[in-house]
Amino acid sequence: MTDAITYFSARLAHETDPSDVYAAQRAGEDLVLVDVRGDEAWAQGRIVGAVHVPYRDIPDRIAEFDPAIPVVVYCWSPGCNAGSKGALAFAQLGYSVREMIGGYEYWVREGQPTENNEGPLPRTFDPLTMVVRLWS
Repeated sequence: MTDAITYFSARLAHETDPSDVYAAQRAGEDLVLVDVRGDEAWAQGRIVGAVHVPYRDIPDRIAEFDPAIPVVVYCWSPGCNAGSKGALAFAQLGYSVREMIGGYEYWVREGQPTENNEGPLPRTFDPLTMVVRLWS
């Protein structure tokens, strides 16, 4: 039992999910959301309010971040480990950091706001990832 408590406590201390990040944004919590994907991915679409820093560039751009403000990183999806690489880079540089599990894919599937260089992207709500209520 102790192993399970330690394991899940550690996961929750270092991970978050799209719903919790969106709720934190809406509540005005102080955090910086960092998209660690490449330039083409960023141009295709990103989370509103995110900052773009490909994970390889984090050490060179660390001066852009206030160490007192928690960082949340994300990449494409559960099949992408760039978020873990980005979180590791921030942690190695002494920052409080969490990885947003599910990445951009689950943010989009939950219908949270996204944009690209042209402006807001359409919001869709995937019933495989959340309860979708139909109002009549």
